[in-house]
Amino acid sequence: MDVVGILEAASLLVPEGVATDNDITVSDVWDYLTHDEWEVALDLLQELGDGWTAPPGFWEQLERAAGMLGLERSREWCWWRGAETRVGVIRAELALRPAGQALRRTSIPGAGVLRPMWDIGNRKDDGAPELDIARVWVEFAPDLPPGARAPVRLLPLNPVRWRHLTPGDRITLYECAVAGGTASILEVRPPGPQGKLVLPC
Repeated sequence: MDVVGILEAASLLVPEGVATDNDITVSDVWDYLTHDEWEVALDLLQELGDGWTAPPGFWEQLERAAGMLGLERSREWCWWRGAETRVGVIRAELALRPAGQALRRTSIPGAGVLRPMWDIGNRKDDGAPELDIARVWVEFAPDLPPGARAPVRLLPLNPVRWRHLTPGDRITLYECAVAGGTASILEVRPPGPQGKLVLPC
C-alpha cells in the first residue's frame, strides 16, 4: 500500500465529529490528500489523534506513512502514541538540574531516546528506594538542556509499577547516584480498551 492509501485508511478510523482545537476535521485531511499534500494530511491526522481514544492500529498506520515519507521524528512520535494506547499516558513537568550540579552536561534528546531511572515512591523490603525505568519524550521541543524545564511524556518499562501516581505527585530522575532532576505529574491516563500492559522495547 502506498502513502496515500495508508493515510486514507487511517482517516477512515477517525470518528465523525472529532475535531482539533482549530476545528480541523477529517474532511480537511481528505482535501489535503486530494491535493497530494501528504505531509500536511499526516500532521492533521496526528492532531486529530488527540481528540479521541485512537486504537494502536491508527498510530501504526501513521507511523508507517511517516517512515515512507522520511519524517523520522514524526514516525517516532506515532510509535510513541501507539505505545501509550497500550500502556497508558503519563505527562509531567520536568525540571533538570543545572550543569555542574548533576552528571548531565548536555541536553536530553527529545524523541524518547533516553531511558533514565526514576524514584516514583516504590521501596525495597528494607525501605530503600527501588528505581524504575521510563523513556522520556520532551513535548514541543527537540531537546531539554540542563537547568531547563518542560512538559514531558514518560513511557515506563513496567507500567503497572507506575499506576499509583496521580497529578501533583513529585518524582525524581536519576542517571547516576546523584539526582538529575525532578518532575511533577500533570496527567495519568490508563491504557485504552484494547490495551496491553506489555511494552515492546
